[in-house]
Amino acid sequence: MEPTIILYSLLCMFLLSFFIGMRMLQLRYRAVLRDKLQPGYFKLNRGAKLPDYLVQATQHYENLYETPVLFYVIVILAYILKVVDVVTISLAYGYVITRVLHAFIHLNRNKVRARRNVFLLSIIILTVLWVYVFVKL
Repeated sequence: MEPTIILYSLLCMFLLSFFIGMRMLQLRYRAVLRDKLQPGYFKLNRGAKLPDYLVQATQHYENLYETPVLFYVIVILAYILKVVDVVTISLAYGYVITRVLHAFIHLNRNKVRARRNVFLLSIIILTVLWVYVFVKL
């Protein structure tokens, strides 16, 4: 098995972040053009009430720079430390899949219970990945 396969999970997370960022930008334009949000709001990100759809997208984009950072670190460590195997690869892609599902739920119907469950599953997968990598050392 080629260890570099795990690095593509990083690309997947980057692409998820990129697409969510582009969606947020699209919704910002929509808020300015359709909902009359003053463009000056974005200078300091205060002084106006944002439409819910924009708050939701902004929160999700910010979420992608919280726990996923721990994912980036452990995948790079697993690769550098040469502990990449079928388990680490499966856990890495499992994490990516749960984050994609989380994004889909959050940015669509936003069912809190479903979103919470998928988020918790992603945290469990991430924790198992961290423990597994360090046990393999």
